[in-house]
Amino acid sequence: QVQLVESGGGLVQAGGSLRLSCKASGRTFSGYNVGWFRQAPGKTREFVGGIRSDGSTDYADSVKGRFAISRDNARDSVYLQMNSLKSEDTAVYYCAARTLTGLPRAPGAYDYWGQGTQVTVAS
Repeated sequence: QVQLVESGGGLVQAGGSLRLSCKASGRTFSGYNVGWFRQAPGKTREFVGGIRSDGSTDYADSVKGRFAISRDNARDSVYLQMNSLKSEDTAVYYCAARTLTGLPRAPGAYDYWGQGTQVTVAS
């Protein structure tokens, strides 16, 4: 069992940056593939990007070039660096983990979820 806790959300002006953290506890985190998702009011949860256990990453087209995901296995943590933020990035952001290979974009493919952290981008 893995517990995930996100932090780092907040209010930021358009064009600004935020760094979200996802801290894991309960089991060794290094072997998990981790995805970041977001959900805006009235919309379905969508894949933002993710990082595999080998450190390779994948991103949604909407954030490619603006967001970067990294991990620090010594700290059991994964990070989402968000730059050049836009109002349409406003959402609750979640990290999720899975033990199977790959970074599927379907939320149902992930076994463990954090509680989410709110990101609000003011235009």
